[in-house]
Amino acid sequence: MMLGRRIFAAAAAGLLAAAALGGPARAEGVALRMTVWTGNKAHLQLLDGIAAAYRKAHPEVASITFETLPFDGYTTALTTQIAGGNAPDLAWIFENSAPDFVSSGVLLPLQDVLRATPGYGYDDLLPSATALWRRDDALYAYPLSTSPFGVFVNLDLMKQAGVKPPAERIAAGEWSWDNAVADAAAVHAKTGKAGLVVRDFDYKLWDNLATVWNGWGAAPWSADGKACGFDQPAMAEAMRFLHKAVFTDQAMPGPGAPADFFAGDAAMTITQISRAALLKDGAFAWDLVPLPKGPAGEYAVIGQAGIGVFKAGANAQAAASFLAFLTNPENSARLAQFFPPPRKSQLVVDLLAKANPMLKPAQIQAVVVRGIEIGAVKPSHTGNAQIAQVVRAGLDALWQPDADIDAALKAVCGRIRPLLAR
Repeated sequence: MMLGRRIFAAAAAGLLAAAALGGPARAEGVALRMTVWTGNKAHLQLLDGIAAAYRKAHPEVASITFETLPFDGYTTALTTQIAGGNAPDLAWIFENSAPDFVSSGVLLPLQDVLRATPGYGYDDLLPSATALWRRDDALYAYPLSTSPFGVFVNLDLMKQAGVKPPAERIAAGEWSWDNAVADAAAVHAKTGKAGLVVRDFDYKLWDNLATVWNGWGAAPWSADGKACGFDQPAMAEAMRFLHKAVFTDQAMPGPGAPADFFAGDAAMTITQISRAALLKDGAFAWDLVPLPKGPAGEYAVIGQAGIGVFKAGANAQAAASFLAFLTNPENSARLAQFFPPPRKSQLVVDLLAKANPMLKPAQIQAVVVRGIEIGAVKPSHTGNAQIAQVVRAGLDALWQPDADIDAALKAVCGRIRPLLAR
């Protein structure tokens, strides 16, 4: 189906049609449904616990369910539900599709509900964290997670390969992309395991490569979203580096060769702290460190997930009330175990350390607090679904051993320039 702005127009029409028909019947009280991308047991148990506490105080709410949609294709599955008149009451929304959802007209403005909730502390929300989810003075989604990317390290594999762990490189001022890839290549050569994995990239979700190319000062498009950046020198240098790491150094697994860090199949993986829940006690010794320095210097990349309420749904006000409870200061502190909060008062090491007992205070300071201070959010654009599909297809030419990198990147720009100009 056609993605981008057209599907959001269809989604809006689907919601309005459902509202005109009165929405689904609620014979035995309100039943709320929220779509999420996670199937992680610890995440879902935490959400279920908060929902159960809310229902005790709100007997009119018969149930609150969290529906897991596949991570790869999540937004397409969500917008398909909306366009088909089967929208959830609430949904997680990825940062890369935030501009489409915010501008689509399908989301309920939240600022009045949140401000009116006793003890909520609306002004505690960081403007930098909410910026992507605002339009004018309205807030259309709550930034559940403002989570910097870091590098999880399998210390046992590093030791087995005889290479310095990243913490030693950091102490010596040597934690750079050149050294990280050299160490990853050594692990692969000496152990047969993968060196470095950009989790969830898998040669499909290319925007996760922002965790690498931002170190070169590269971007897929200009700050105003109008000019293509794939054919610019910084991006070409970053992509040449990645290509060499994959096909020459064999520091990263190539297409069709997945490796799961959390199953012990890789020495390092780039991901967010929410994935720490996948670590198994005693499976291997591990560490968490910031992204390596790139030619452009120190940097950090942030992923965000917002929670929005669909305004034309039969239960919009009940959903907004639950969202206010889910994200109040007390529950925000609980959610901080996996999802760094957007509250200024809670971005302190002591609180985050209590919420994340698996992580050391130094890890939290270096990766989470510092990352939020200096980080840039992953790229997003209106019409993102269509742009992402075109870029993904264009980059396929890059992931070949003998690729003409400059030609592939220029071709990508040629394909997306009309989309950026819309």
